[in-house]
Amino acid sequence: MSDTADSVRDEVRARYASAALSVTEAGRSSLLAPSASCCSTDTTDAPDSCCGPGAVDESAVFGSVLYGLDATAGLPGDAVLASLGCGNPTAVADLQAGETVLDLGSGGGIDVLLSARRVGPTGFAYGLDMTDEMLDLARRNAAAAQAENVEFLKGTIEEVPLPTESVDVVISNCVINLSTDKPAVLAEMFRVLRPGGRIGVSDVVAENHLTPAQRAERGSHVGCIAGALSIEEYETGLSRAGFEQVSVTLTHDVADGMHGALVRAVKPVVAD
Repeated sequence: MSDTADSVRDEVRARYASAALSVTEAGRSSLLAPSASCCSTDTTDAPDSCCGPGAVDESAVFGSVLYGLDATAGLPGDAVLASLGCGNPTAVADLQAGETVLDLGSGGGIDVLLSARRVGPTGFAYGLDMTDEMLDLARRNAAAAQAENVEFLKGTIEEVPLPTESVDVVISNCVINLSTDKPAVLAEMFRVLRPGGRIGVSDVVAENHLTPAQRAERGSHVGCIAGALSIEEYETGLSRAGFEQVSVTLTHDVADGMHGALVRAVKPVVAD
């Protein structure tokens, strides 16, 4: 890994460790303070700012507001507060009883707990995260929810610590854009899925005309903006990894030319 990639990963780890500790130690007011979040309503045109030109209020496009009260009812409060994603991947993953689910970048565990509900006691939900503080928070939330069909694993989304063809569904919530090696992430999703398995991902994507430099003008890498793939890059990357039935559906604006999106794809079943 390059020095730049190492630096980005360290910055991401530090940001999400801070967010986890904010939930644990100080509650909502600290979690949503500008120092802990990607963007505040006070945007700036500075090139290294988290929020560049055309950015919008983060509180309306990231976090638990995108789930709705019905979805989060009954979950531990800390799991809801720790939600920093850009959508609700469990709403589109079409989870079925008995399935095994993997959440890439599981954070405080909200999507793992929602998945565990949907797959029921005969199913299982894994959460993968590289941040110790988030893993500690997620495990406490699972215990508070009395969820027995879950496990949180430490690792990176570029090297998933699960066997080949071991899960039915891969979900992720605004995390793939943070990776500095997205082809490795897409390849790992394909590897761990069983034939016929599928992905349901919420992520930030760029309109196809925006260059990487223009994306960086709109927000930082750690803020889920600069590292976002374009719609075409996402579609091409998934197809190259081997996926079929690839679709990218825009859901809401995040910044000028940048959108929250639902990404779906299926691992083909190879005929005998």
